[in-house]
Amino acid sequence: MATLASERQGRPTDHESFLVHKRFRWLWVALALSVAATAGYFLADVKPRPNGGSWYGYVLGTVGLLLIVWLALLGVRKRAMTEGRWSLKAWTSAHVYLGLSLTVIATLHAGFQLGWNVHTLAYALMMLVIASGLYGITVYARLPEKLSNNRAEMSKRQMIESLAAIDRQLDAAAQPLARAESDRVIAALEQDAFRAGVIARLANAYRGCRTARALRGFSADRELDAHETRVVALLEKRAAQLAQIRRQMQLRAQLDVWLYLHIPATVALLGALTAHVVSVFFYW
Repeated sequence: MATLASERQGRPTDHESFLVHKRFRWLWVALALSVAATAGYFLADVKPRPNGGSWYGYVLGTVGLLLIVWLALLGVRKRAMTEGRWSLKAWTSAHVYLGLSLTVIATLHAGFQLGWNVHTLAYALMMLVIASGLYGITVYARLPEKLSNNRAEMSKRQMIESLAAIDRQLDAAAQPLARAESDRVIAALEQDAFRAGVIARLANAYRGCRTARALRGFSADRELDAHETRVVALLEKRAAQLAQIRRQMQLRAQLDVWLYLHIPATVALLGALTAHVVSVFFYW
């Protein structure tokens, strides 16, 4: 028991966010690196000012290159589960804050000189990677709680099973309906309710939803009989269950979509960075 208690006391940060890991340790490291780079830029004895071709530019360029390569290894690091100083949480925290420090280091490395060339392409791709990473941080901070609230203590499997149960009831209840109304309900049941593109999922816009169409098909200006009333109630229940599932899909898409930009942009950045380095040493 004493051992378990000591282990718990020795691991007080199990539930802390990677953003505040070790009291913002990597934020302070990144700030110190940025301040040092800025101070060096103004204090370096380079005329008229430091740029990518000066000795100070080469120093910052080397630091930036090593940082980018190291930051790109996060995906590899995720496959290894370790604790302590280089736990995944610590690595992710360093990834975020050191990545942000690149905005200062790379800008000073370029000496604020941009143009239509491979060097500026590498810089632009780096900024795109950082911007997409910031979006990722934002959604990971906000959306998990929304995902949990939307589930209402239901698992994904339970939501699907609930929809299937409603569908079985609808199928039976629609049998006594008139042909036109029965066909609309059957069409709703036959539709793949979750088949949609990325844009539709992100916007949660399913304009061809046959469940909504079937509901509209029951005229509101006449009194419904018992069978129709039951079918409408089941359709409304189905629409509510679909809305919950689709909202879950929307939040999940918002959580994942940034990776479809962040990772390809990182690969493109590594390619442009290679061209940048090769061209610099070729013309040096």
